[in-house]
Amino acid sequence: MKYLLILLMTGQMIMATTIQYMQVDGLKIPLIFEEDKRLPLATMQFVFKNSGTITDTTKAGLARFSARVMSEGTKKLGSLAFAEVLESKAIHISASAGKETFVMEVGALKDEFNQGLKYFASLLEDPNLSDEVMSKIKTTTIGSLSAKVNDFDYVASNELKALLFKNTPLANPSSGTIKSVQSIKLNDVKAFLKEHLVSSRLIVVVGGDVDIQSVKVKIKNIIKAMPKGEMKALKHYEVSKKATQNILKRDTKQAYVYFGSPYNMNVDSKDYYKARVATFILGTGGFGSRLMEEIRVKKGLAYSAYARVSVSKSSSYMTGYLQTKLESLEEAQKTVKEVVAKFVKDGVTKEELEQTKKFLLGSEPLRVETMGQRLNRTFMEFYKGQELGHSALELKKIKDLKLKDLNEFIKSHKEILEMSFAIVTK
Repeated sequence: MKYLLILLMTGQMIMATTIQYMQVDGLKIPLIFEEDKRLPLATMQFVFKNSGTITDTTKAGLARFSARVMSEGTKKLGSLAFAEVLESKAIHISASAGKETFVMEVGALKDEFNQGLKYFASLLEDPNLSDEVMSKIKTTTIGSLSAKVNDFDYVASNELKALLFKNTPLANPSSGTIKSVQSIKLNDVKAFLKEHLVSSRLIVVVGGDVDIQSVKVKIKNIIKAMPKGEMKALKHYEVSKKATQNILKRDTKQAYVYFGSPYNMNVDSKDYYKARVATFILGTGGFGSRLMEEIRVKKGLAYSAYARVSVSKSSSYMTGYLQTKLESLEEAQKTVKEVVAKFVKDGVTKEELEQTKKFLLGSEPLRVETMGQRLNRTFMEFYKGQELGHSALELKKIKDLKLKDLNEFIKSHKEILEMSFAIVTK
C-alpha cells in the first residue's frame, strides 16, 4: 500500500508536467511545462544543449566566464541599473554553465512575469559586452581561484579529473585556471555567445501560475529574435583505462584521497537502475554503505567516505573520496581498493538490497515535492531520450530487482577496479 501510494503521488506529479513543441522559423522547439497555481510565481529557463564547460576546448573556464558576463545586465542599462530595475520588481534573471548545457533563467511574481520576459529578451539581444565587465569578472574569478589554492578538496578533485580525462575538455577545472582566465578576451566571449546561445540548441522549461498559451506567444517572439545557429553533436569522452596515481605535496594536516575509474554504461542504458542500487550500497548511502562501514565504523580512518557513479551523454565514470590522517594514508587507500574488489567479487547481501529498496522507494516523494524538482526530472528524462514517466517505471524496476540479477550486474563491471588516485598530502 505504501508503494502504491508513492506511485500514485509521483504519477500525479509527472502527469502535471507536459512536453509540447513550438514551431519557430522552421525549428521544432521543445517546451517542458508544469502549471502550479499554489503560489503566484512563474519561472522560465532557456537551456542550450552542448553549450557547457565541455565546449571549453581551447580556453578552460570560458563557458562559466561567459555565463557571468550574461549576469551583468544589458549594455544599455549597465550592470547596476539593470540589477536595480529587476530588484524593484522582484524579478530574478541569471545565467549558468553546467557540463553539457548553458542555462538562462527568469523568475518573478505572476504579475511581473511578462515584464521579466521583456528584460530577459533585452538581455539576450544586448548583453553587457564591455571591457569594464571583462575586467570586473576577471578580477573576481581570479580572486576566487587564488583562494582555492589551499582548498585541498578542490585541488585533489581537479587533479583526479585531469588523470581520468587527460587531454580532453573534461580534464579542465570548470571555472578554468588563473592562466586560462587571464587569457580570455572579449572576442572569445562574443564568439562563445554567438555560437551557443542559438535557437537550434534550445529547450524551453516553464513552470508556475501562468497561462501557457499567452506565454508561448511571447517566448516565440524572443526565439525569433535569436540567431538560429547550428546544433553540433555532443562528444563522448572515455575515461583513461590505465590506473594512474598522482600525489601532490602541500602544507596540510590531513591527506585528501580522491579516486575514480571507468564505468561502462551509456546514458540510455536499461540497467541504470541497477547501477543506482549498487552504488548506493557501495558508497552513496552514507552510514551502512560498504565504504563508510569499513573505513569509518570498523577502522576509524576517516570521518566520511563516499563513492558515486556519474553517467551522462558526454562521459561515464565512478568517483569517490575521503580524508584521513597523514599516517593513515596508505591503509586508507588500501582499504578502498579492498572494499571495491570484494564488492565486485562477491556482490551484495539480500539484507543490503532490501534496505536500499526501502530507502529509495520511501524517500521518493521528497525528490518530487517541489515544482522545480519535478520540472528538472522531466527535463532530464527528455534530455536523455527517455519516455515521460521513466522515473516512476525505474522505481518499479528497483522494487522488483532480484539479488541474483543485481550481483550479476555488479560482477560484470570489473572496470571499476582500475582506480586512479589523486592525493594531496604533506
